[in-house]
Amino acid sequence: MTDTHFADLEPRLTLTVGFGTDRGLRRELNEDAFLAQDPVFMVADGMGGHEAGEVASQLCIQTLREAPVLAHGTHRATARQIQQVIERADWRIRQATGARAGTTLSGAVLIEISSVPYWLVANVGDSRTYRLSSSGGLVQISVDHSEVRELIEAGEITPEEALVHPRRHVVTRALGTGEDAEADFWLLPVEDGDRLLVCSDGLTSELRDTEIHSILASHEHPQDAVDALVDAAIRKGGRDNVTVVVVDVRDAADALGLPETAPRLSPDGDTLDRDTGPVPVVGAKGAEGDGTTGGGARGQDSGQGEEDDDGDA
Repeated sequence: MTDTHFADLEPRLTLTVGFGTDRGLRRELNEDAFLAQDPVFMVADGMGGHEAGEVASQLCIQTLREAPVLAHGTHRATARQIQQVIERADWRIRQATGARAGTTLSGAVLIEISSVPYWLVANVGDSRTYRLSSSGGLVQISVDHSEVRELIEAGEITPEEALVHPRRHVVTRALGTGEDAEADFWLLPVEDGDRLLVCSDGLTSELRDTEIHSILASHEHPQDAVDALVDAAIRKGGRDNVTVVVVDVRDAADALGLPETAPRLSPDGDTLDRDTGPVPVVGAKGAEGDGTTGGGARGQDSGQGEEDDDGDA
């Protein structure tokens, strides 16, 4: 399913959105949920099994949808306000499940600062947010909160080894369970020709970044890109629920001289310099939609774990 939004910003932006979700080949339930309506484009990947993960991801998305600061067409949210919404979702999940279930959350909120449009990217867990620039480079904006990422950073395993590591599904932050639901934030200027990808780990556990880049770059319409990405993940094994949101931006004012990199934000709205910015993973030369169980563009289904329910998910 596709939707087109005309963001009430100056310069006026046209957002074309594609989205889809699939239960996969091994899961009985789809525990993913998503929201794809200006200004919020986010994916939640529930964990806990026996329908608990489904409850967690749905409550997370419901909380986002109900938050006044994230109401349709508003573009004034701050990192502090979004963190407060996340904390509200964390509390609701704990109340509903007794802290026996949780969810990741990743994606972007379209905001305006001094009449300039920005993506305010937020992440908790190992769902991911990428940006494909008009120059053709694919950058992973979010940083996974996972045990294997920590092992990679410590030099104990390689990225290739992480793909098959027995702890690859263990997250170190989540909403609803564990001790840490604080999001990381990044502020990125919106650029004409941006293509934003938000996905659950059901996509990235099956497809390498080079494969994701190839599919994103070879389909002009975002819904075609979504369908191709989900289909590719299913063909590779479909071991987990797969959810994908793709947002295309047109008519942004890149002539305003916006910076090419932006600082990470702390929840209180202050900027904190990162040692490194978003890491390029693939370089180039030179209507409303939300998904819950039973929703989305791919039919009747709508995961992972503080550890996933099975070793292959």
